[in-house]
This record gives sequence, structure tokens and C-alpha cells, in this order.
Amino acid sequence: MTKVEQIQAEIEALSKEDFVRLREWFAERDWLLWDKQLEADIADGKLDFLLEEAMTAKSEGKLQDL
Repeated sequence: MTKVEQIQAEIEALSKEDFVRLREWFAERDWLLWDKQLEADIADGKLDFLLEEAMTAKSEGKLQDL
């Protein structure tokens, strides 16, 4: 049995309350990792093209109010 399979089996054995706590922890951790990756991508300039596209759309009058 792989480590992942062992973890899956342990999760299946959790009480409903513990499963909810684990799910909340996992979701929060996932968001934190996403935020860190986004911050790194911004710092590395990987999202600069989005700003350029927005500035071009603004200068061409293509933006709409939400």
C-alpha cells in the first residue's frame, strides 16, 4: 500500500467532525499555496501581460463598467 493509499484509508476512517476539520484545513492550505504562487508569479513578471492587455483595452476605449 502506498503512502497516499494509507492516507486515504485513514481519511475514510475519520469521524464526520474530524473529516470536516480536515477538509477545512486542506482548503485553507490550498488557498495559502495558491496565494504564494500568485505572489511569486507577480514578482517574476509572469502576469505583466495582463496589465498590458488592460492598459491597451483602456487606451482603445474597450473597457466597460461592471
